[in-house]
Amino acid sequence: MDAAAVNTSADSGSPIRAGYRRSAGSPRGEARRRELLDRVTDDLAVNGLVDFSLRRAARAAGTTHKVLLYHFAGADDLLRQAILQLRERRIDKSLAAATQGPGKQTLAARVRAVWGALVGEESRVLDQAIGLMMYDSVRYAELGQGASQQYMPSLLSICPPEWSEQRKLEVSEMILAALRGFLIDRLTSGNTTGVEAGFEALTRALDREEAASS
Repeated sequence: MDAAAVNTSADSGSPIRAGYRRSAGSPRGEARRRELLDRVTDDLAVNGLVDFSLRRAARAAGTTHKVLLYHFAGADDLLRQAILQLRERRIDKSLAAATQGPGKQTLAARVRAVWGALVGEESRVLDQAIGLMMYDSVRYAELGQGASQQYMPSLLSICPPEWSEQRKLEVSEMILAALRGFLIDRLTSGNTTGVEAGFEALTRALDREEAASS
């Protein structure tokens, strides 16, 4: 993705301008903010990050960029929150996929279900977010930092319950690092065969890890 095509410049209304009052966080204001965020997130899921701007977001939300600036700090803030919400949707799908099915599943089987959800319909936009973070790691650092914070609770929850908290953390960190690497490799090289081979090696490692505790 051409990360520079994401337009969060002053022309898009990103900076907070004099006279724009920020949402006070009342129940009614929060409900309106969530409604706007849902609409912008839906637009990102369909159209991606390329050419994203505050004015495009306003059209998608059925409002004006001034209304968005009332509820959000600017285009960067709105983009960050929409990406976080899109990622939450993917995490919910991943966790649902990992925990459904008959009988007791192995950790490797659960991670395989998670991987299937990770490369689902939202993957294109979230892959673009990774590219944006790599393009400007200072400005968009939260997009990457937030990913780890969002995924870890779900990964911890699918580890065998009899494991110690430390072991769950160690294995979850390994899974997260491996899956992130696979996603980046898939995005930058398009080498799906290599990614699939690496993923199979990961599942074998998880089988050995789980067998060692039985």
